Amino acid sequence: MQGQIEVNSRILERFEFRDIRQEEADQAVLIEKICFPPNEACSEKHMKERIGVTPELFLVAVDKTTGKLAGFLNGIATDEEKFRDEFFTDASLNNPKGKKVMILGLDVLPEYRGQGLAREIVRCYLQREEEKGRKEIVLTCLDEKVEMYKRFGFVDLGMSDSVWGGEEWHEMTYYLR
Repeated sequence: MQGQIEVNSRILERFEFRDIRQEEADQAVLIEKICFPPNEACSEKHMKERIGVTPELFLVAVDKTTGKLAGFLNGIATDEEKFRDEFFTDASLNNPKGKKVMILGLDVLPEYRGQGLAREIVRCYLQREEEKGRKEIVLTCLDEKVEMYKRFGFVDLGMSDSVWGGEEWHEMTYYLR
């Protein structure tokens, strides 16, 4: 990977990291509504479709003391070059053999923020997708998140063509292998 993110063993002890399970779809929908404003949040319908089609592209962090989801990262695999808004709403665009993953959301519940959980979810996701043979991870983010993703090793490619939620987004990428 281009820039190794340091492992946080304290987070690894507290959380289990794994693919999402179908029975956790309602938790994921609720977390999405908490973490994103209505114009940006994935709808219940699209979230459940995404979980049904691509559970292996979700990485959840489960609090070992409560058994509940604390956060997750999800995406869609593709060989397309550019991020497009249809990835948010059309799970059938997933290409399981795609060499890229377009990240559709990083969600961490407020009570778990500021502890390194988002960083560890991203680190685990990058490692897992590299092991699957992926070559690149792409995401879009608002101005205020650019520096955070740069610290995770992503490169800012400038403004994205995405207009999801009526916002202007930066397109960022992380090159694997």
